[in-house]
Amino acid sequence: MSRIGKIPVKVPKGVTVTFEEAVMTVKGPKGTLTQKYHPVITFESRGDEIVVGRHNEEKQTRAFHGLYRNLLNNMVVGVSTGFTRALVITGVGYRAEVQGALLSLSLGYSSDFFVGIPEGLGVAVEAGGKVVVSGIDKQRVGEFASQIRKLRLPEPYKGKGIRYEDEHIRRKVGKSGVK
Repeated sequence: MSRIGKIPVKVPKGVTVTFEEAVMTVKGPKGTLTQKYHPVITFESRGDEIVVGRHNEEKQTRAFHGLYRNLLNNMVVGVSTGFTRALVITGVGYRAEVQGALLSLSLGYSSDFFVGIPEGLGVAVEAGGKVVVSGIDKQRVGEFASQIRKLRLPEPYKGKGIRYEDEHIRRKVGKSGVK
């Protein structure tokens, strides 16, 4: 039995989950998410939680078991509380600001970057060069944060660039003068 797949998914009040024609739909106070699933996986509702099962013990089916359980859990958490990913911009003159549906980033290059904010995601710029990406879809939040980070990866000597808030950059010692 899959260790992750056998954990039941708790559904909070105000969230409804439906399974029709190999598509799971989760509706909550923050929005609606849908996901297709493989028909070898079964979903059983038991009160305020959903138990994920499988039809056979093949290797691929066991992999799907844990996958779809986690996807369902992420959908339930997303429509009830949402997801956020924080980025920290470090460097002299490096800054970010939101201009309507665009994120303007000044990262030490000759021109600024203008990144379009995808539909359904929110971006907030806080003091200290902190950019917070939020939304209900965990995958889209993480992917957009990753795209922003790729514009100026953190470098190991001075630590300049864009890094995740919980990321630690291993610093290197620079050249030492030879006498």
